[in-house]
Amino acid sequence: MATMKLTKREIDRIGLSDRAVYFFDTDLKGFGLKVTSSGIKTFFVEYRPGAGGRSVAKRRLTLGRLGALAPDEARALAKDALARVHAGEDPAGDRQRARQELTLADVCDLYLREGCDTKKPSTLATDRGRIERHIKPLLGRRRITELVRADIERFMRDVAAGKTAADVKTKKRGRAIVEGGKGTATRTVGLLGGIMSFAVSRHMRVDNPVRGVKRYSDQKGGRFLSPNELGTIGAALANAEAAGANPSAIAIIRLLALTGARKSEIVSLRWSEVDLERSCLRLVDSKTGAKVIPLGAPACQILAGLDRLRGSAFAFPAGSGDSHFQGVDKVWREVRQAAEFPTLRMHDLRHSFASIGLARGDTLPLIGAILGHADVKTTSRYAHLADDPVRTAADGIARTIQAAMSGHSPAKLVKVES
Repeated sequence: MATMKLTKREIDRIGLSDRAVYFFDTDLKGFGLKVTSSGIKTFFVEYRPGAGGRSVAKRRLTLGRLGALAPDEARALAKDALARVHAGEDPAGDRQRARQELTLADVCDLYLREGCDTKKPSTLATDRGRIERHIKPLLGRRRITELVRADIERFMRDVAAGKTAADVKTKKRGRAIVEGGKGTATRTVGLLGGIMSFAVSRHMRVDNPVRGVKRYSDQKGGRFLSPNELGTIGAALANAEAAGANPSAIAIIRLLALTGARKSEIVSLRWSEVDLERSCLRLVDSKTGAKVIPLGAPACQILAGLDRLRGSAFAFPAGSGDSHFQGVDKVWREVRQAAEFPTLRMHDLRHSFASIGLARGDTLPLIGAILGHADVKTTSRYAHLADDPVRTAADGIARTIQAAMSGHSPAKLVKVES
């Protein structure tokens, strides 16, 4: 704990620390600033309610973040709160009681604003979708203090049964296909557990009703394509291309199959991250941070054939504006429907990449190095591998997949246990 006069000039001088640090104002007793390790600065006021003196535990009332509030505005709010305390009120206690009356929908909105500081934008987008499509429709109107374990179990069964499934129009020409299923139910309950933990930390309730709920086994790593199925997908892609499907979408899907990359890594790929001379992608950021994805010759061919004349920073630019292409999901739905795989996900192409590698005899550590797995224990096992064997394996796997998608692969695949 440190003291200073909490002015804009002094606050701007505060550096980062490896832990949260609290600063108290030298002029107004109880007025303070919390600075997190990530640099978020939040004003608060601390006081003892009632007339019990030091025998009464202190309460802390959050006033707002720097940016939303200027230091002078926060100081004025602190003075007002302290005046109310002097008059016998308990501002923090009043807020706590009011928050205990919040609905789950209200708490979800608060969680997205204040409980996700360390999450990536892509993860936040997924969380927001699960909240809007599943949690709010089924539980949003319930008071946060009313929810019990039986409600969570019923919610999980309803999502698994498809009660929230829908085809939702999102933009002028956009749509969101909301699917249920056990995997969706399990992952959404996991998010709900995080939201409830947030509620407990904010003193909205004393327990987490998600704790102890037995979830469905999440089999999100088990789907992979056989050589014949890869051939069917390849034929469906060729037919879609011949019928005039968007060339960016076709190229993205082929690259996903040939690299084992995640959808977000290819869709938002920038030319500055493409290194064809060294046959790799050097991603500035991904789900697991900065990473290098080795490229086989077939993947390099696709990238080398893309049109760079449009002047965009993205390998797959949007038709208008400065963003990247957004229409791959629509084309993928058409391709998988034509191939008669209505539930196949683009992410299953990543699992198929690993399966092809195992069928070729490549080791799990080598495949893990190509895919950039995040697990520290697994990653440390192949940290000693040189770039050449990794690139050679990526090239071999990509060539095998290219042959299979063309209908010429004799490879026998083995299932990857996840």
